[in-house]
Amino acid sequence: MIIACDFDGTIVTHEYPKIGKPIPFAIQTLKKLQDEDHHQIILWTVREGALLQEALDYCKERGLEFYAVNSNYPEEEPEHGTPRKLVADLWIDDRNLGGLPDWGVIYNMIHSGHPFDPVPQGNMEDLRPKKKGFFERLFD
Repeated sequence: MIIACDFDGTIVTHEYPKIGKPIPFAIQTLKKLQDEDHHQIILWTVREGALLQEALDYCKERGLEFYAVNSNYPEEEPEHGTPRKLVADLWIDDRNLGGLPDWGVIYNMIHSGHPFDPVPQGNMEDLRPKKKGFFERLFD
């Protein structure tokens, strides 16, 4: 499987342009997905130039190297000014609807092949907020 993973807010806390604090188990999980489960990990980030190199060095110092960086394969050369459109089976990003799950949850979802189901099955009426009565609103 090809997995595209963001850096800021996903591998480290979001303190762009600085490198944030490590998010627990992010690097270890990605290494396990890569080494044991044989997934290809692509770093997908807005970082470019020196800021990108800082992120790559940060990960490499911790034993994580990526299959490709902001591209579909290592040899791909994006044209100047062309937005990157990656082909991936899965995206790991803190900007997901619902946010970033715990890295243990991420690993179990990928390893088991059972993705997260954010919408409970059943009647859509169950998802609408319930109207509160007068006394419930009064004591809120």
